[in-house]
Amino acid sequence: MSKQDLVDQPRATREEDQFDLAAVDAWLKRHVEGLDGLPELAQFSKGASNLTYRLRYPGRDLILRRPPPGTKAKSAHNMVREHDIQQALKAVYPYVPEMLALCTDEAIIGSDFYVMERIEGIILRANLPPGLSLEVGQAGELCRSAIDRLIELHSVDVEKAGLERLGKGEGYNRRQIEGWSGRFRKARTWNVLSGRYVMDWLAEHIPDEVAIRVIHGDFRFDNLVLDASDPMKIIGVLDWELATLGDPLMDLGNSLAYWVQADDDRFFRGFRRQPTHIPGMMKRAEVVEYYCDRMSLRPDNWAFYEVYGLFRLAVIAQQIYYRYHHRQTRNPAFRHLWLAVNYLLWRCRRIIRSQA
Repeated sequence: MSKQDLVDQPRATREEDQFDLAAVDAWLKRHVEGLDGLPELAQFSKGASNLTYRLRYPGRDLILRRPPPGTKAKSAHNMVREHDIQQALKAVYPYVPEMLALCTDEAIIGSDFYVMERIEGIILRANLPPGLSLEVGQAGELCRSAIDRLIELHSVDVEKAGLERLGKGEGYNRRQIEGWSGRFRKARTWNVLSGRYVMDWLAEHIPDEVAIRVIHGDFRFDNLVLDASDPMKIIGVLDWELATLGDPLMDLGNSLAYWVQADDDRFFRGFRRQPTHIPGMMKRAEVVEYYCDRMSLRPDNWAFYEVYGLFRLAVIAQQIYYRYHHRQTRNPAFRHLWLAVNYLLWRCRRIIRSQA
């Protein structure tokens, strides 16, 4: 198997996610130089929120990002903001893709969208791709490399980089708890738990921000691009939809909500989305220790950040399931997300009770 065979590839576009390719092509050729012919369109299947497509022109691969069908509020899938954050970060964080064009004319495909250069490489999903194996030492090295990229992001000097406009900063933690709690109440369906116990506990235990830094909001392995020639090397960080200024420990809590270990229970292992279970990968407690040592942080209330990350993930899953429940999408991958929501709320309650 060649290295190219390991590179992440898109699939045929889902019928419900198709758009007018000729209209996009005509618009792009007015805004991006050097494009010839009509591009081949394909879709990266992992997108459960904003959708990601490849536009393959002769000699050039581009990526298009747009909101999902059925989106009502631009604030939930803000393409302008996602584009502008990456454009601003590129100068100080080289793993961000290069932005090429932003379209706010909804007459083209019915929504805003932006186009960027593709960073070609390996993207890890639930399991390692066929043909790629990692020894214990390599898995540990890759794990540390990923956390180092998060630390590097959290070490960006916001003022020197001129990034103050990316978010409100102070008061971030309270806004997150209030915001995600409100979103959960709004998206709740009859078949999920009320979440009241978890939301009340979080509201009563909000800490002050340890710092105000640039945070990604969804930092996990399937948003990292690995060099096909050297899988230990991370060459890109994708999906900046939730990036803002906030508490870096909240960002770490978000990341660890996806960090499923080999010794976790069967249900949690069942919706693992990254290969954090393989021998050599750190466990969650080891990730926290590694990160905090290098960031010189000593949180005495890590349970809050852990519960927050799991609750936020439950809300994200519920928002996606809400679209399926109300027939705004028929993607079968979303059919049983309500079970994951209930499980995550249960996991939150278990952690809270362990603190008593």
